[in-house]
Amino acid sequence: MGSEAVKAVPLTCHGHSRPITHLSFSAVLEDDQYYLISACKDNNPMLRDGVTGDWIGTFIGHKGAVWQARLSSDASLAATGSADFSAKIWDTHTGECLHTLTHGHIVRAVTFPSQPRPQLVATGGFEKKLRIFDLSRSTTSNSTSSSPTSPTGNGPSSPTPSYEIGPGVHGGPIKSVIWSTDLNILITAADDKTVRWWDLRARSAAATYELEGVLGTCELDSTSSSPPSLSVAAGKTAYFFSGTVPGQLLKKVTTSKDIAAVTLHAEQRRFVTGGAGDTWVRVYDFDDESELELQKGHHGPVWTTSFAPDGKLYATGSEDGTVKLWKFCSEPYGLWR
Repeated sequence: MGSEAVKAVPLTCHGHSRPITHLSFSAVLEDDQYYLISACKDNNPMLRDGVTGDWIGTFIGHKGAVWQARLSSDASLAATGSADFSAKIWDTHTGECLHTLTHGHIVRAVTFPSQPRPQLVATGGFEKKLRIFDLSRSTTSNSTSSSPTSPTGNGPSSPTPSYEIGPGVHGGPIKSVIWSTDLNILITAADDKTVRWWDLRARSAAATYELEGVLGTCELDSTSSSPPSLSVAAGKTAYFFSGTVPGQLLKKVTTSKDIAAVTLHAEQRRFVTGGAGDTWVRVYDFDDESELELQKGHHGPVWTTSFAPDGKLYATGSEDGTVKLWKFCSEPYGLWR
């Protein structure tokens, strides 16, 4: 990374009217294209061009804050989890809600397995239940009628067949659910300050790790050229786990600041953090743990951050309602010419 990358002005993506809660990229698709989805307390997740930040569309239908949003690896589907006690599955080409998965409480986390047009989705939230839904066995996909059991309408209501993994184990709301690159492993991070790796064949925890602070983000980082890693923010510490070996801690870095969000670029040996205590984005050296850059531009705490799948930029989302894209390469890229 040259000094030019440090000086590049970030791209600011407007459109949301409330705090940003979560950002997630697709994989790199043909023509080096990829996409970004943002979850927001304004109820309306947005799809964007991941390289330029240009708005593509808004998914309309949730009746409460959206806490997490993810794209399938091929960007054909989006999943969202909301305070309206539902998760929704969307067609990203038409914006249509394909499935509404009703829950008994706020849904904080959603995830797809990493495969094209996935037929499974996992959810977690204030029910303290890790659940897997089989979309292929759902009721008719293109119905838009609401049923008496659906508080949200906009798409078929459950019953979509689902089953729970590890009932009674989570001691607090589940804030993040991640499908490992090994499709037999699901990862949960909950407010009981524990990360768990679930073996779906045994339906039991293959590994657990107890964190030392209040949980922030828990995300699988996979830039194209490096093996995946799991980055977890808790308290003032960033934890980095193997993305392939359940429970294997690679490193933990404790800073002087509270960390709400963290993302790792394994090849560049850099990680990026956002926090609740100020409005700044920090870039650290993974090896010597020194702070390399302090990025200013947000006007509220930074709750979510993620490297793009090609590693050439990273995105941050803030209490201020904006998403920012920050250049992370020395050569010209995207709109930075």
